[in-house]
Amino acid sequence: MKEKARGIIVFSIIVLIIDQLIKAVLDSKMIVGQTVVVTKNFFSITLVHNIGAAFNILSGNKFLLIGIGLIATIFLVIYIFKLEVIDDFDIFTYSLLLGGIIGNLVDRIFRGYVVDYFSFNFGSYYFPVFNFADVCIVLSIICIFINTLKGDLWK
Repeated sequence: MKEKARGIIVFSIIVLIIDQLIKAVLDSKMIVGQTVVVTKNFFSITLVHNIGAAFNILSGNKFLLIGIGLIATIFLVIYIFKLEVIDDFDIFTYSLLLGGIIGNLVDRIFRGYVVDYFSFNFGSYYFPVFNFADVCIVLSIICIFINTLKGDLWK
């Protein structure tokens, strides 16, 4: 069991490294607000320094957001090490969640903001800009939901 929990930590570190490499490259090659169109009228890379959380809520509350990130990380690690059974799906899911949380936390602590860059628009609607860590967090939540649903269906 503890071996699989260590696997989650290792894969979380890989997610964190990928996240931080992307952010470092984009932050060094682009200026804030710069946009590189990838697919016209659909997908762009737009460099944004986000001082808030999702959808820019709690904007300017750096220390509160750092505190929330630290608490979430601590509770998640404790939860992972207390799990009785961990399968490969859990390793994938919790690695994405932990790596994503820590990726954005590292930004807040060392940069003072989160580097966001994925920009999608659908017609005249522009979805808020987000990053790889955010994708990992959302994907992990979807996986947790699927796993919970799967468990309920098999009962």
